[in-house]
Amino acid sequence: MIVSADRFEALLERVERLIEGMMPAAPASPDFEHFLAFRWEQTGERGRLAPVKYPHLYDLDELVGVDDIKEEVIRNTTQFVLGLPANNVLLWGERGCGKSSLVKGLLKPFASRGLRIVELKRWDIMSLPHITSLLRDAPYRFLLFCDDLSFDEGEGDFRALKTLLDGDIEERPGNVLIYATSNRRHLMPERMGDNTGELEIHPEEAVGEKLALSDRFGLTFGFYSLDQDEYLEVVRCYAARRGLLVKDPELCAMALKWSLYSARRSGRSARQFVDDLEGRLGLSKNGRRARPSA
Repeated sequence: MIVSADRFEALLERVERLIEGMMPAAPASPDFEHFLAFRWEQTGERGRLAPVKYPHLYDLDELVGVDDIKEEVIRNTTQFVLGLPANNVLLWGERGCGKSSLVKGLLKPFASRGLRIVELKRWDIMSLPHITSLLRDAPYRFLLFCDDLSFDEGEGDFRALKTLLDGDIEERPGNVLIYATSNRRHLMPERMGDNTGELEIHPEEAVGEKLALSDRFGLTFGFYSLDQDEYLEVVRCYAARRGLLVKDPELCAMALKWSLYSARRSGRSARQFVDDLEGRLGLSKNGRRARPSA
C-alpha cells in the first residue's frame, strides 16, 4: 500500500500527539508563598515537592527539659533566616526526647520570616542534587528535614549526603541547610571490631569513614533519658500549662506509675501521661465513666 506524503505526515503528527498524551505532565512549580512545609515524593525517575496542607505547627514553648539545646538551635536558625553564616544541625539520642518536635517547632516562629521545611526520607538522599536545584533560586530559606536518619553497613547513600553537606564541584545553595535527627550519634552502626581493628589492616580508616558523615554537621546535640526528678519536673510543666488541678504528691505518684508501665522516662512519655490524665479528668468532670470496649 502506497501512502501519500500528506497522509504520511498526518499520521506522523497523530502518533506524536498520542505519545505526548501518554507522557506524564511536568510537575507544577512549588507554591512556597502559600505553603510552609513540603514532602519530597519520588515518582519513577521524577519527583516533586508536594505541599503539606496541614503542617504540624508545634509550639516550642511546649518543649521542656531541653532549654539549652532549644536556645542554640533557635539561635542558629535565626542566623540562617537573616542570611548570616549558619550550620547544619544533627540532633541525636534517646527516642521521645523532643528531637523531631524541636525541628518542626521552628516553623511557627520563623515561617513569617521566609523559612520553609522540606521533609526527606532516608531513601530520598540520592535525589538531593535535584531537590536543591529546585530550591536554589527561590526567595526563601529551606531546612531539609531528615527525621530518624541512619545508615547500615555497606550502604552508599551516606556518601551523597556527605557530598551535599560539604559541597561538590557545584556550590551548595546558600538558602538550604540540613537538620537531621537520629538515634545514632554517628548515623552508622558502631561495632566492637571498630575498636579492636578485627579484619581491618587500617582500622583508623574504617572508623574515620564512619565519623566523616556526622563531622559534616557543624552543630550536634545529644538528647538523653531523663532522671526521675527531671521527668517529674517535665510532668509538672505540662500539667501547669494544661491547667490541671491535681495536688503535686498525687500528680507525681501517678506520673511515676505511668513511667513504670511505659518503661521509659522521656518528654514524650510525660506528655502522653498528661494527655491521658487530662482526658480522664474531663470524663470525671462530665460525670461519665470510661467503659471498656466490647
